Amino acid sequence: MAAEAEHVIDLGHLPGAARRGLRLLLETVVVPTLLLYVFMVTVSGVAGLAAVLGWCAVTVAVRIATVDRVPGVLLLAITMLVGRTVVALALSSVYVYLLQPVLGSVFMATLFIGSALVGRPITLRLAQDFVHLPVLMTEDRRVRRMFVQVSLLWGVSRLLDAGMSLGVLHWGVAAGVFSRGLFSGLLTALSVAACAYWGWSRLRQIEGLRFSFGHRAVTAT
Repeated sequence: MAAEAEHVIDLGHLPGAARRGLRLLLETVVVPTLLLYVFMVTVSGVAGLAAVLGWCAVTVAVRIATVDRVPGVLLLAITMLVGRTVVALALSSVYVYLLQPVLGSVFMATLFIGSALVGRPITLRLAQDFVHLPVLMTEDRRVRRMFVQVSLLWGVSRLLDAGMSLGVLHWGVAAGVFSRGLFSGLLTALSVAACAYWGWSRLRQIEGLRFSFGHRAVTAT
């Protein structure tokens, strides 16, 4: 029997991608949450929300001054952060600021789980923004099954995030802010790791497939 044709998945330069992901997490989650918490307990919730807006402006300004092109993922994340902060400021409510990500998590869970149940996993399309997948591979039922499983895994993690955030809010706004910056961030990081490991382990079982770790950076923006 003839050997199966070899397919290559180009993973690009993983350390560089990991550093960009960590920087994005710090810029759009960790630092804004810390600012909100510090200003909220020392001044007021409104001052904390204003500090978040100021941080968004500084982040984009620094990126524009130091890079040729601001990453699209950063712009999207900052835009969403600014949007929820403006709404919360308009209502003078930190609760509103914390509830919006909960609704976002529920929406994401519905989107990912729904796409998996209908057999059109959104993770397959998203993965093609980060790595090169040969067309023949995307049509392979084993590959599609793996992406369905990853979609379900990510969807469940978003439901856990929403439930955790709502539960912690019963302990007060300060606890909710702390949870959003620490526990939600940790859950997201663990979920990303779990999804990546599951996908890697499933793909490694497919004959005729190899991974390429190129020296170029993966373009995800």
